[in-house]
Amino acid sequence: MIEEILKYNREFVEREGYRQFETSKYPDKKIAIVTCMDTRLTHLLPAALGIKNGDVKMIKNAGGTITNPFDSTVRSLLVAIYELGVNEIMVIGHTGCGVQGMNAGEMLHLMRQRGIDEEHISLMRHCGIDLDSWLHGFDETDAAVLETVDLIANHPLVPKDIRVAGYIIDSTTGELRPL
Repeated sequence: MIEEILKYNREFVEREGYRQFETSKYPDKKIAIVTCMDTRLTHLLPAALGIKNGDVKMIKNAGGTITNPFDSTVRSLLVAIYELGVNEIMVIGHTGCGVQGMNAGEMLHLMRQRGIDEEHISLMRHCGIDLDSWLHGFDETDAAVLETVDLIANHPLVPKDIRVAGYIIDSTTGELRPL
C-alpha cells in the first residue's frame, strides 16, 4: 500500500496538485482544534465546520484528549499560541470513539500476540510507566473532552485570554454539539 501512496504522490507533484493547498504556516482563523485521529473525521470534520487548508491548526491523537499536562499535544498547543497566533482552542470529541472503553489489559494482550516480549513490557513498568493507566481509554466521551478543556484552560503555561471550548461531533452527520 505504501508503494501505491508514493506513486500517487509523485504524480500529484508532477501535475502540481499542491497549488490549490498553498497557504502560510499561520492559521487564518487563529484557532487550534484538538480532535481524534478517527478516519471518519478526516474529511467530515473540516466540511462540517466550513474550514479549509490554512484556516486552523489541527492536532489529532487517539481519542482527541490530553492525558498528561506535558505531552506532545500540549506542546503543540503552546507552539500554536505563542509562535503562530492562535487565540481560541476547540476540543472536539466524537460519537462512537474507539478510545471510549479501550481496555489496557486487552491492548497488552494484543501486543503480546504481535510478538512484543514480556521483557519489554516489564522494562516499561520498571521505568515507571503505568501501562494500565497509559493504555486505558475513557469511560464517557463528554467527560473526557471536558477534562481536556479544563486541563488546557488551567494549564500554567496557557494564557488566560485563550478561549477553550469543548464539543462532540456526530461521526455520521457532522452535527456539532457544544458541551
